[in-house]
Amino acid sequence: MCNRYRQMKDKVQLGALFNARPLTQDALPHGELFPKRPAAVIRVEGGERVIDVMTWGVPLQGKPITNVRNLQSPFWRNMLANPDRRCLVPVTSFCEWSGEKGSKSEHWFAMPSRDVFAFAGVWRPTEAGNAFAFLTCGYDGDPAAHVVGAIHPKACPVILHQEDEESWLGGHVDEVCALATPLPSQLLKVSDAPPD
Repeated sequence: MCNRYRQMKDKVQLGALFNARPLTQDALPHGELFPKRPAAVIRVEGGERVIDVMTWGVPLQGKPITNVRNLQSPFWRNMLANPDRRCLVPVTSFCEWSGEKGSKSEHWFAMPSRDVFAFAGVWRPTEAGNAFAFLTCGYDGDPAAHVVGAIHPKACPVILHQEDEESWLGGHVDEVCALATPLPSQLLKVSDAPPD
């Protein structure tokens, strides 16, 4: 489960990269991002992409859920079926851990071909403001054969190919759920420290 990532771009840079207009004049949260804290997302409003700030973790029975894996759950399915409740989560790198508690090692994953890539996200309004989570998925075959699975065999964040981002934001639910697959290993690079 990915509960730590970095986003190092400002709103002007994100706006240019994702063809999106910032909704706030304030600086965007950046650097290392953690659950229950604000982060930038890209969503569609009035037919145009906007950069919004939401809390990472959608409340479910009082607990913030940061990663979505069960795409058939009615709770998530309602958001997945509604394009207005889908978003892109901009990321420059993300962290997974290995080892035993007390002596864990961090591993940072980035996409060398893109400064910023996007997790497939969903969001919803809550009493405390808008909140988002992003999708994770299993692996085809042996997890150890995948660059992320070798470190974290349970699940991999759903990283969208750039050409699939528009489909994620506006496509039919069956089309977008089919995008929930691991990015090919050769497109990712892993290091022991954040590459940004």
